[in-house]
Amino acid sequence: MAGGWARDGAVQDQIDDSVNDAVSAARSRLPYGESAEYCDECGEPIPEKRRVALPGVRTCVECQSARDGAVRHSAINRRGSKDSQLR
Repeated sequence: MAGGWARDGAVQDQIDDSVNDAVSAARSRLPYGESAEYCDECGEPIPEKRRVALPGVRTCVECQSARDGAVRHSAINRRGSKDSQLR
């Protein structure tokens, strides 16, 4: 049930859009193609088990951990209410 001027199902549509955007962003960060034998960032060898488990990997575990920690997520305000803008 939507409130105010919104149609029924509008809130669920917003939730679905947010989830779909997050899934698309995560998929775009997945590696693809042939794995590298050496890390693109530090030059250390990438273990064979990592290359087999994750096709297309280009970084070692340490460098990938640092990259994952630096990922920024966009905070799109789909709701547009004053309360959601104050967070």
